[in-house]
Amino acid sequence: MGSNTPKNSRPSQTAADQKLIDGLNKHAATITVIVIAGVTMATKDIISTLQQRIAASTAAETTRATWQAAVVADEAEREKTRQFISGLRQALLAAFAGQVDALADFGLTPRKAVVLTPDEKVARAAKAKATRAARHTMGKVQKSKITGDNPTGAPPVSPAGGPPPTGTPATPPASPSPATPPAVPAQTATGTPAATPTPPSTEPKS
Repeated sequence: MGSNTPKNSRPSQTAADQKLIDGLNKHAATITVIVIAGVTMATKDIISTLQQRIAASTAAETTRATWQAAVVADEAEREKTRQFISGLRQALLAAFAGQVDALADFGLTPRKAVVLTPDEKVARAAKAKATRAARHTMGKVQKSKITGDNPTGAPPVSPAGGPPPTGTPATPPASPSPATPPAVPAQTATGTPAATPTPPSTEPKS
C-alpha cells in the first residue's frame, strides 16, 4: 500500500501523481467530479492537472541530466586546456611586461615583484648553503684546485722520503732520542768495583 504523503523527491512525487491518474481513470465511471478547496472539478480536468505536473517534472529531470552532462564536459575541457591557458597568459605577460593598459585589455595585471623580509632572506640563504653542501656543489676557486692527478681536491701527499710538494708546508723532522748513558761497572759483593778485563794487546811480538 502506498503512502498518503510521498517522499520529498521529484521521482517519488511523479510516481505518486501517476498513481492518482491511474486510480481516477480506473474509477472514472464512479467519480465524475470532485470538490477541491471549494471548487468542483471534473475528473478529466484533475487528470489534466496531474499530467502537467508529471510533464514539468520529466522536463526538469531531462534538463538536469543534460546540465550534468554539460558540466562534466566543461570540466574535462578546462582540465585539458589548463596548461594551454597558463602558457598563453605567461606569454602575454612577457610580451607586454610593464604595460599596464595593454595587459588590462587581456584582463591581466603586471607581475608583482617578490619582496622578502630579512628573516626570509636569511632562511633562503641557509637553505641554499645546505643544498650546496648536500650536493657537494663547488665554486670556481674550489674547482680550479682539482686536477687530473688530484680529482678529489684533497691536499697532495708527498712521496716517502722526498720533498713536500710545492705550496705544502714541510713536516718538521722527529726529535732525536736521548743518548744512552754509559754503562756503570758492576760491583762485587764486598762493594769494591769488579776488575775490568784488560783487552788483549794487538802489538806484534818481538
